[in-house]
Amino acid sequence: MSSDTDSPPGRTDGRLDSLLRHDLPASFVVFLVALPLSLGIAVASGAPIAAGLIAAVVGGLVVGLLGGSPLQVSGPAAGLTVVVATTINEFGWKTACFITVLAGVLQILFGLSRIARAALAIAPVVVHAMLAGIGVTIALQQFHVLLGGTSQSSAWENLKELPNQLLNLHGDDFVVGLVVIAIMLSWKYVPGKLKVLPGPLVAVVAGTVLSLVLPGDPERIVLSGSLFDAIGLPELPSGEWSEVVLAALTIALIASVESLLSAVAADKMHTGERTNFDRELIGQGAANVISGGLGGLPVTGVIVRSATNVQAGARSRASAFLHGVWILVFSVALVGLVQQIPKSALAGLLIVVGIQLVKLAHIKLARRTGDLLVYLVTVLGVVFLNLLEGVVIGLALAFGLLLWRVVRVSVIAGEVAGTDRWLVSIDGTCTFLALPKLSSELAKVPGGVDVLVEMSVDFLDHAACEAIHDWSSQHESTGGTVEFVELGTARMAHALTGPPVRGRARALLDDVLRPWRENDGNPITQGVAAFHQRNAHVVRPHLDELRDGQNPHSLFLTCADSRIVPNMITNSGPGDIFTIRNVGNLVVPGGRDSSIEAALAFAIDDLVVDNVVVCGHSACGAMKALVAGGPTGPGLGNWLVHGRTSLDRFRSGDPVAAAAARAGFGVADQLSIVNVAVQLDTLRAHPVVRRAILERGLEVSGLFFDIGTARVLEVTSTGIRDIDAPELSALAHTHR
Repeated sequence: MSSDTDSPPGRTDGRLDSLLRHDLPASFVVFLVALPLSLGIAVASGAPIAAGLIAAVVGGLVVGLLGGSPLQVSGPAAGLTVVVATTINEFGWKTACFITVLAGVLQILFGLSRIARAALAIAPVVVHAMLAGIGVTIALQQFHVLLGGTSQSSAWENLKELPNQLLNLHGDDFVVGLVVIAIMLSWKYVPGKLKVLPGPLVAVVAGTVLSLVLPGDPERIVLSGSLFDAIGLPELPSGEWSEVVLAALTIALIASVESLLSAVAADKMHTGERTNFDRELIGQGAANVISGGLGGLPVTGVIVRSATNVQAGARSRASAFLHGVWILVFSVALVGLVQQIPKSALAGLLIVVGIQLVKLAHIKLARRTGDLLVYLVTVLGVVFLNLLEGVVIGLALAFGLLLWRVVRVSVIAGEVAGTDRWLVSIDGTCTFLALPKLSSELAKVPGGVDVLVEMSVDFLDHAACEAIHDWSSQHESTGGTVEFVELGTARMAHALTGPPVRGRARALLDDVLRPWRENDGNPITQGVAAFHQRNAHVVRPHLDELRDGQNPHSLFLTCADSRIVPNMITNSGPGDIFTIRNVGNLVVPGGRDSSIEAALAFAIDDLVVDNVVVCGHSACGAMKALVAGGPTGPGLGNWLVHGRTSLDRFRSGDPVAAAAARAGFGVADQLSIVNVAVQLDTLRAHPVVRRAILERGLEVSGLFFDIGTARVLEVTSTGIRDIDAPELSALAHTHR
């Protein structure tokens, strides 16, 4: 939030200022959007008109107070229209209200059970398809009302009756509905301050005014008395309790999922308080208990109203609460205006709302991700069966597709070109489901040949392991050999000792990167054996290309410290960097170290590297010795004499040392960073390096590896700076 609207904790005047400046105006905007939508959803559901207003009032007041999403706005939603209409047709209105109460109780139990986040695990493609199916159903229903007729009981009946309805359309209803549709679709293109007005309200008002001046008598909304007169208690069902519970569970699940998804979407639109999902379900459940108890429609979080609330500048839940107050005042004091609205105007509004639930972006996403079949099947199921069956079919298909993607395995057997050896590659999840493909590929391997089996699997069950082992034994009996290279996280040795467990991908990195030691034996020979078993096969093709020469891109001068692994911290491989290592990563000037001179000349003149890099590190023993003033004499003392230039620059207040101090590094690490800068200056003055810089743009740069944080910093002539991945920098730039 901006500083001009935030107030110190405990300051009520700041909150009041925010309420008057932000929440109050936003509540009016949301009220103007919610009013026509609530009326239209009641009409589309086949419920009393006042039921939509009751639900809107309760959604605003109750969820506004108790809900867990600070800026979400709740009320009757298009996503529940189909299931509510079916419930009313099957049980009647009063029993449908009882079902709404029961659904609210279930939602409260969901919230108290702390399972709210589980609802977010539903495949998004199924949710998108469910909303699209609801939108298509609403549009088919309301198209009949737009033409002056009555919607049928099912989508199929609506399609069958459509030609007859077109032949008997009512011109006045049709014109009013078309005007509403035109305004709704074109409102986003309206310039200037008019765009501040909500499009749905403008469309319904324009349609109502037009219906009063056109010839004819379009059918209008009927309200018997005020909102209080419409309040009525629900009725218990006379029987069929199993079906009643199923209907309540359906409404509870759909309302919960829609509310949680809407809350997630609303959270993405602002930077304030995040949603408490369990509390949100409790608030939604309480609202449905009260709405059903008063004779209102089911309540859920609505993304259209929530987005409007955020965009209008709301800062707290007060906006949602106040929008409920305005709907209540309007419904009691101005009920006569509501009765002037023609049903065809609301039909036009709902047709646009229904069409907008079918989002082209969702269809494109489903196509890109290979889920288009799930999307289409779910839409057709929702439209032509019912909402629950369509969603269940969609979820089952999505789960089946997921299972097929997860458990499938790639098995390829072929002869290695130019050799008598065969390679069998097994990659993925290897289970009993892979046995047909596994046996088919293994059967291609002729007897008596040498075979390398490369296993990159993350899951290996007993059946698959046994099949591979049996084939291996049979093949060796023909005189051939079988060598296994296990690159994946699941090992054959573990497959027969217990239940199969999916291997952790992190384990692969641990094996390659972390230091390790065995209790017994020579660690070098053990390491070589592990290399032969796990990694040699991977790098062998690359090393084969390098057998006759090298072409590194960089010369890397670093310390002899065992904690520095140049290829690891530069993410490079064999043949990429030409390395010089000595104590303290020092460059001796004046040609007094023939080893460094030979390496520089060979790397720059013969290998023609593009970069020369000096890399220091934290906790460097050489730098600690220099700071402490020793050692002296032959050996290490004579060598560290070459680091005294770095020590002198450090003590003279070098800007690099100051930058390192500001970054929180200790004295020895500050010297280590200054030492990198000194070696860079020495290198740039070296004749071989200077000539390469002038003739072909050789780059000389410095690095500092902070061992404790595994962070590599760039060292410049004046300080240090972070090195970020280009894609991360670009991502950060797009979010500014």
